[in-house]
Amino acid sequence: MSHYCSTSLNFLELDYHPMKDREPTLRSHVLGAGLRRAMEHAGYNGTQMADELGWSQGRVSRLLAGKRGGSGIDVSAFLAVCGVKGAERERLLGLSGEYTQPSWFIQHGAAVPKEIRTLIDLEARATALCEFQTSLVPGLLQTPEYARVVLCQSATVPDEEIEDRVQARLERQELLSRRRAQICTFFLHEHAMCLPVSGSTVMSDQLHHLLRLSVRPNVTIRVVPKEVGAHAGMAGPFTVMIIRDFKPMVYLENETSSLFLETPVEIQAYRSIVAALNETALDKRHSRDLIGSTAQRFSAEAVA
Repeated sequence: MSHYCSTSLNFLELDYHPMKDREPTLRSHVLGAGLRRAMEHAGYNGTQMADELGWSQGRVSRLLAGKRGGSGIDVSAFLAVCGVKGAERERLLGLSGEYTQPSWFIQHGAAVPKEIRTLIDLEARATALCEFQTSLVPGLLQTPEYARVVLCQSATVPDEEIEDRVQARLERQELLSRRRAQICTFFLHEHAMCLPVSGSTVMSDQLHHLLRLSVRPNVTIRVVPKEVGAHAGMAGPFTVMIIRDFKPMVYLENETSSLFLETPVEIQAYRSIVAALNETALDKRHSRDLIGSTAQRFSAEAVA
C-alpha cells in the first residue's frame, strides 16, 4: 500500500472563493489597519472620527476596512486628527498612493527586518496557513536553539540582533497554541530534517519538537521524501494564508525583500502546488515515522 496521499489535507478542503473586482487590496487593507491603530491610540472611535472630519460614518468604516481608497488628502487629515507624525505618517501616506495596486514587493535593504509587521498581522488573522520549506525547518516550528544557529550562520543578520530575532520568532509561534488556533499545514522536504544545521543534540531536540507538535489537532506536518526526486515545490519555499474577512495571500521571502501575492491567478497557482505536494508527500503517520527515525539517528550520534 502506498504511503502517499492516504490522508486528506484540511487546508485544501477549506472554502476558497476568488475575489471579485474592486475588493480590497493588501495595501488598502494594511492602510486601513494602520489608520485604525492610530485612531484607537488617539482615543477615538469611528463615530467620533466621522464627527471630527465631517465625514459620514460609512466613509470612515469603508476606509478602515480597506474597501475605500483614501486619497493623500483624506489620509493626511485622518492622521492629523490622530496626531500621527514621523515615519508612521510617511508610511501610511505612501500606502494611500498605492492602494489600488495588487500584490506587494517590499525591499528591506541589507536584510529582512526583525519583524515584518504585515506578515505578523496576516498570520494573526489567518484561519489557515500552509507552508513549504526545502532546506530548513519552518520558522513557526523551530526550537530556540535551532533558530539561533540558523540566524548566526546568516551573512545578513548582525550579531547584536540575533537574540531579538530569536525572540520575535518565538512570539510568532504563539499562534499555534491559541484557543482558536489556525489550521496549520507544513510540508518540509526530507533534506530539511537531515541537514545538520548544528550539532546532533540540537537536531535531535528539533526533530523531537516536530513530533510533539505533530500530534496537535490543528497542526499537520508532512514530509516530502527525497526518493520522489522532482516535485512541485522545487521553485522554493512559500506560505499560503487564508485570511479571515479578507482573502487568501501568498508570502515569499528572500534575504533582502518580501513579496505578498494576492491576485486570483497567483493564489490558484500556489493552491495547485499545494495540491501536488499533497499527492507527493508522505501521509501524517509515515511522516512521523520518518521524523522519529531521523531524530533517533541524531540522538545516537549525540551520545556516541
